[in-house]
Amino acid sequence: MSDDRRRAPGGRPASQRRPSGHSDRARAGGPTRRPATVRVTSARAGTLKVGDPRTRQRVVTLVTLVILLVFAVRLVMIQGVNASELSVAALENRLATSTIEPVRADIVDRNGDVMATSAQRYHVFVNQETLQEFQRIENRQVVAEGPLDAARILAPILGVSESELAADLVGDKTFQYIAKYVTPETWGLINAEGIPGIDREPVTERQYPNGNIGGNVVGFVGGREDKQGVDWGLAGVEAAFEDELLGTPGSLTYESDARGGTVIPTGVLEEEEAVPGSTVMLTLDRDIQFYAQQALDEALKVNGGSQGIVLVQDVKTGEFLAIADSGAVDPNDPGATDAAARGSRAVEDIFEPGSTAKVITMAAALEEGVATPTSRYIAPYQYTTENNQTFKDSHEHEDQKLTLSGVLVTSSNTGTIQVGEDLTEAQRHHYLEAFGFGSPTGVGLPTEVGGILHPWQQWDGRTKWAVLYGQGVATTALQTSQVYQTIANGGVRLQPSVVNGYETADGEFIARETDEPRQVVSEETADQLMLMLEDVTESGTGGLAKIDGYRVAGKTGTAEAADENGELNRLVSSFVGVAPADDPRIVVSVIVWDPKSSIWGGEVAAPVFKDVTTFALQALRVPPSGPREEMYPTTWE
Repeated sequence: MSDDRRRAPGGRPASQRRPSGHSDRARAGGPTRRPATVRVTSARAGTLKVGDPRTRQRVVTLVTLVILLVFAVRLVMIQGVNASELSVAALENRLATSTIEPVRADIVDRNGDVMATSAQRYHVFVNQETLQEFQRIENRQVVAEGPLDAARILAPILGVSESELAADLVGDKTFQYIAKYVTPETWGLINAEGIPGIDREPVTERQYPNGNIGGNVVGFVGGREDKQGVDWGLAGVEAAFEDELLGTPGSLTYESDARGGTVIPTGVLEEEEAVPGSTVMLTLDRDIQFYAQQALDEALKVNGGSQGIVLVQDVKTGEFLAIADSGAVDPNDPGATDAAARGSRAVEDIFEPGSTAKVITMAAALEEGVATPTSRYIAPYQYTTENNQTFKDSHEHEDQKLTLSGVLVTSSNTGTIQVGEDLTEAQRHHYLEAFGFGSPTGVGLPTEVGGILHPWQQWDGRTKWAVLYGQGVATTALQTSQVYQTIANGGVRLQPSVVNGYETADGEFIARETDEPRQVVSEETADQLMLMLEDVTESGTGGLAKIDGYRVAGKTGTAEAADENGELNRLVSSFVGVAPADDPRIVVSVIVWDPKSSIWGGEVAAPVFKDVTTFALQALRVPPSGPREEMYPTTWE
C-alpha cells in the first residue's frame, strides 16, 4: 500500500466506508441489502434523460416542421395547381349584378299625338343612421342638426307636414322611403340642401296626357307581385303589347368589397345596355276619339241609357279611328273606376244584334241567288213557320206587299223570315260565321270575346228562324261594325285593328301583321246591299241619321242583352251606318243600353250617329257625295 493512501477515521480507508444510508443492523452483522443501481449514460452517446428540456425542444421543432410542410404543400396547390380556379371563385364572390330596366316606350295615335309616355322620376330614401350625423354650421354656429331639423328643411320641398316627414326620418333604419315619383326639379332642390343620408333611386312614371280619352283602349300599368320594381301593362294596349313597349332589360356587373356595399373603383365593371321598347302606334285618331266620347256621354244624359259605345272604323283598312266607351277609365287613376268598367265594353259586352243583323240574311239570299232586291213578299204583322213557330213585327199592321229591299227598309221580321225560308240552316250559319259572328276579331285588345254562335245542328225549332233577324246569337259591338265594313268594302272583310304598327328606337317602322282579307260576298251583292241600306235612311227607320251633303247607308236595331244573372231583360238600341254611301270611307256604330227616352234605335242611336259621323267626315276632309242614285222599289202591286 502506498504512503499517500489515507485512512478514514476508525482506521479504514475512505473507499471502505459504509454508505450513509445503512442502518445499525448492518453493523451488527444482520443481513445487508445491495443498493439500487442507477445507470447513467453519457450525453455524448445521444440519449437524453426523460424530462430533459432538450427533448421537449426537439419534439416541438419536429411538429413545427411538419406543420410548415403541410402549409407549404397547400400553398403550392393554391398558387400553382388550383390558382386559376380559386381566383375565379374569389372574383365571383366579389361580383354583383343589377338589372337595368329599359324605359317603357310611348303609345301614340295615328297622327303621332302621345297617348301614353314615361317620365323620369325619383324615389327619395333616407339612411336614418347617417342622418343622425347631420349638422349645418353657419358663421360658426350650429343652425340645424339631426333628423328633426332635416324634416323642417325638406317638408316644404316635398309638400308634406314636418311631423309626417319626421316619422320617416327618425330611427335607426339604413333604408326608408320618404317620397316617391319626385320630379327631377324637386330632387334638385332636395340635393342642394346637402343633407347626409338623403339619396334617390331613378324610376319612371307612366303618364297619360289625355286623361280618359281612349283610356279603355290604351289601358294602364301597375305593379305585379312576381315582378317588383317595374310597371307592367294591366289592361288595354298596355297589356296586349307589353313585349313591344317594354323592350329588353340590360345588366350592370361590378366588383365590390367583402360586404358588398362599396364598389371597387379599379375592379370589374361590365355593362350590357338595355334595349329600348318600340313605340306603339295606334289607329285611333285622338280628336275623333275625344268627340265620340263627348257625344256619347251627352247622349246618355238625354236618353237615360245606362251605358253606350260609339265606334268609328275605316272601311278601306279595317282600322278603328275611335272606340268610345261611356265612363271611360282615366289611366292616370284607374282606381277611381270600378274594376268591371276598366276594360272596353266594345270587345267585352255581348248582346243580340237584332235588326242590324238582317243585312246578313239579305246578303245570303242575294249571294245564293234565291232573291233579288226586287223579289216580292207579302209581310203580315204575324207569321207562322212550317214548324208552328209564330213571329211578329214590332208594330201591328195590315199585310204589306214588300220587295226584298222593302223588307230591309221597313225592318220587317215576318218578311225576313220568309226570305230565310229559301236558305238552309247550314247556309244561314255559314253567312253568320263568314261575316265574323262567333269568333274574336283579333283587334288587339286583350279581353276581347267571340260572342255566341252555336252550331246550326244545335239550333232548336225557334232559334233557326230567330237568327235570321239577329236573335239567338250574341255579338260584340266590334263584330257588328265588321259586318258593315265588309259590305261597304265591296264584300271584302278585313281584320280590324287598333294598332297600326311599331316604331323601333332607331326609327324603323314595323307594320302589325293582320289576317288576309276575305271575300265574303261578291262586289255585286255588296253594291246592291249598299243601295238598299241607303234607302233605310232615305225612307225607312233611319231617317234621323241623314247628313246634309252626304249619302248615308245604315240600319237600325232594337234587341236584348243579358243581365248579370244571364237573363235577357236589358234593352239595346243601335244604329250602324256607312258614309259616304256612294264612296264609303267610314262605318260608325252607336249602341245604347237601357235607354229611357225611347226603345228604338232610329230615335236613340241614329242622332248620335249623325253627330259623330259629321265631325269625323270633316276631320278626315272627306268630300261631299255626288248625285243620289235611284233606289230599288220597296213595295209592289
